[in-house]
Amino acid sequence: MVILKEYVKVEDNIFSINHTASQEDEKLEHEEFITFPYSSEMLKQDPDHLLGLVMEVIPANSCLVFCSSKKNCENVALMLSKLIAKMYRHLTNVNRDKRKELLRELKQDGEGKICPVLEYTIHFGIAYHHSGLTMDERRLIEDAYSDGILCVLTCTSTLAAGVNLPAKRVILRSPYVGMSLIKYSQYKQMVGRAGRAGIDSSGESFLIVKGQDRMRIKELFTGPKDVCHSSLAYEEGKGIKSLLLSAIGLKMVTTTESAFLLLQQSLLHIQSSALSIDLTVMTRECIKYLLDQGLAIQTKAGEQSESCHLQTSSIGKATFKGSVDHAFSSQLYKDLKASELSLNLATYLHLLYLVTPYDTALTIIPSWDIYFKKFCSLSETEAKVASTIGVPENYLGLKAAGRSSKKKLCSLTVNRFYLTLMLWDLWNQRTVWEVSETFSQTRGFTQNLLSQAAAFASCVLHFCQELEEFWAYQDLLRTFVKRLAHCVETELLPLMEVPGVKLARAKQFYAAGFRTVAHLAMAEEANLVKNIEHLSRRAASQIISAAK
Repeated sequence: MVILKEYVKVEDNIFSINHTASQEDEKLEHEEFITFPYSSEMLKQDPDHLLGLVMEVIPANSCLVFCSSKKNCENVALMLSKLIAKMYRHLTNVNRDKRKELLRELKQDGEGKICPVLEYTIHFGIAYHHSGLTMDERRLIEDAYSDGILCVLTCTSTLAAGVNLPAKRVILRSPYVGMSLIKYSQYKQMVGRAGRAGIDSSGESFLIVKGQDRMRIKELFTGPKDVCHSSLAYEEGKGIKSLLLSAIGLKMVTTTESAFLLLQQSLLHIQSSALSIDLTVMTRECIKYLLDQGLAIQTKAGEQSESCHLQTSSIGKATFKGSVDHAFSSQLYKDLKASELSLNLATYLHLLYLVTPYDTALTIIPSWDIYFKKFCSLSETEAKVASTIGVPENYLGLKAAGRSSKKKLCSLTVNRFYLTLMLWDLWNQRTVWEVSETFSQTRGFTQNLLSQAAAFASCVLHFCQELEEFWAYQDLLRTFVKRLAHCVETELLPLMEVPGVKLARAKQFYAAGFRTVAHLAMAEEANLVKNIEHLSRRAASQIISAAK
């Protein structure tokens, strides 16, 4: 069992947290004063003594520093690295070759590009970790941290919830997530990373607090704890609607009564009184929603019977079979139906628009200058696609000039096409780095957009396969979905299916004559290493095994 020692740092004072104390004033017990040998210049750069707290455990052990924002993660990583460069330069000799190899791999996966912050901080065993990273960057950084190549990660709270990366010491840079005070559950999630089972007998956490926030922190430890509530009722019962649609489609629910019985087995039923929810009324409302949206149909069991039979409509069946969000299924059907008569197949742009995720379009805020500039770079054929979809050039010109348009357009359509233009660049072999810079987005957002679009495209394909009227889309989307997942030329698709083979590597293999999975499976390790630049024996062995 790993013992967790929790501390709060208030200016120059360290307090230990006593969770068993009955009195509020006894929760924080003074332990010691900060005695790190800081110069006045260092205090200006690091007023919270982060470097001192970090240096007590590294490089022998690891440390996580949780920050309130993505930008703060990068700034803290840079600040620590610059101070280490001045005070502890010898630390650059620790794992030097392995850190150089990590930088090389990051650059290779970034197709020749690497974040300048990471390029600097990794030499000191420090990296940042947040949603702005690509999946490849995250994997490499997480693996390097787990292997001890990196000893400090500055990260956002998402790391605590989604990734199992423990540390000897955890530092909470601030008691806030954004502008809000952290909840007790968030605090426990983060400090719970302290201590590595099977390696450490104990772990430590430090919560850094400004003097004016000291009383609020006491509330954090003495106030009511968070309660886990059922998510079925969120967003006007969206979870119930999804559950019922699937249950009706699977014939688990065939009547209103069986719907009641199903929901009586849920956590929401147990919590309904505490949440002031009439589950019977909400269930009826959700069934009515499915009927009104045309996702389900209701028929009488017989002429003499008053009970009604529930079943999915053709669109409802396509929705649950295609794993399409029921909130967007009607809009998807309308868009596909409208495009049947006007689908422009002179370019892939129109198909890309049809598989651009609706939910992401609801949250994106377009940069009108970027939007208009990108629109103006479209060919005549591509511009016709935009006009057909419902995004005219003059509208974007007015928005870019800061003027309003008398013509009201569907904001969802306009926002979706903005995302489509990002996907269009990726489709045309521009890198995640280039597209992110063009549209002023993080690399993580751009890559996630591509992943979401590929997943949604697969959903749209299955949606169409359940509707005979969309037979043409079935043939169009089948190959398109595979190519979208990787955004590569058709001939590279088989190579991209091999685990560990990215675009740059696939191009190398193809150019060297390894053009199919079979070619890779039959290849000799030494031959691959000889013909493929920067390919290690270990990586070659893994690729050959994966191809087999």
